[in-house]
Amino acid sequence: MTVLGTGAMGAGVAGSLLREGHEVTVWNRSRERALPLGDQGATVADDPGTAVADAEVVLLTLFDTDAVVDVLEQSAGEAPATAVWVQCSTVGVDGTETIVQIAAKYGITLVEAMMLGTKAPAEQGKLTMLAAGPAEVLDRVDPVLDAIGAKTVRAGDRVGEGTALKLAANAWIASITAATGQSLAIAKGLGIDPELFLQAIEGSASDSAYAHTKGKSMLSGEYPAQFALDGLRKDIGLITEAARSAGVSTTLLDALGRVYADASTAGHGDDDIAAVGTAF
Repeated sequence: MTVLGTGAMGAGVAGSLLREGHEVTVWNRSRERALPLGDQGATVADDPGTAVADAEVVLLTLFDTDAVVDVLEQSAGEAPATAVWVQCSTVGVDGTETIVQIAAKYGITLVEAMMLGTKAPAEQGKLTMLAAGPAEVLDRVDPVLDAIGAKTVRAGDRVGEGTALKLAANAWIASITAATGQSLAIAKGLGIDPELFLQAIEGSASDSAYAHTKGKSMLSGEYPAQFALDGLRKDIGLITEAARSAGVSTTLLDALGRVYADASTAGHGDDDIAAVGTAF
């Protein structure tokens, strides 16, 4: 088992695989970020080609399309022909098509399993995996997905359908997080304790566990990163492009892009997405 990319999500995924008894090799562009996984029992490779040399399954947990393409170009010919490559990076519709084309160029067996969740679920093996690809290939990687996720939703048999579902889900995450910040700001601005907003929705049809999790962070003014704000900004851009190309209105997405950009400009790009509340 190989994990290429050990940022917040990749490190959590690798840790979950190790905890479930899998033999894991990891690689990261900044090697020092992968070294703690070596202490947990993983093999830390010096380059992606070496990392995939004996892999049955390769997980791509990288930041963007350029990173995935670069790693594929470096390592595709080094893996066993029987290896299954699982694209887990959020790269949007066009990025996914680029990766599909490169996989075809090198004869790679490719499926995707988008990760719905943040740092803590990744570390706990409680992600929701949004998978797509030929059913018989997904069957082969189910034990891997079970080790890193609480459930798997199969979006379709074509790589790209998992991406489509991830974009829709992240639009929801971006919206409810920003909406929570707005409601807390309105309550405070009108002279009442903003925590009363969270009490008001608790247990109602409009309640959301996410509103409480992110709302508590907003109220405390502390934003330890579970999902970095600039990472979600990148995703909002991908979602906006996809929506526009599909003929879906981007009115709300455009507003979300501005709000998250304001928080980033104020210095919160590396903080958790809850820091979007500062924009209000």
